[in-house]
Amino acid sequence: MKVCSLCGKEVETDKYFSRKSSCPKCGGDLHICLNCRFYSESSHNKCIETKAEFQRSREKANFCDYFVFREASSGSSGNVKEDAKKRLEDLFRKN
Repeated sequence: MKVCSLCGKEVETDKYFSRKSSCPKCGGDLHICLNCRFYSESSHNKCIETKAEFQRSREKANFCDYFVFREASSGSSGNVKEDAKKRLEDLFRKN
């Protein structure tokens, strides 16, 4: 399941997904760093793909050749940050 990071709604993409694709719900760009599986807030240049070029804006369409749409977990509420935080807390929760 793919989720737009701007509005949190599920989106469907086909094999013709391009840089110009936009979210049918909010109209935001989809080919953005925030939707990429390599995006990482804590990494250098906010990207774990070391060969990717620096992107000035994380919320606007870009020409990155390494873009891969992030897959959200099936139980996700659509908010990627909250979902990641919950998984981290579950990891360190003492039983």
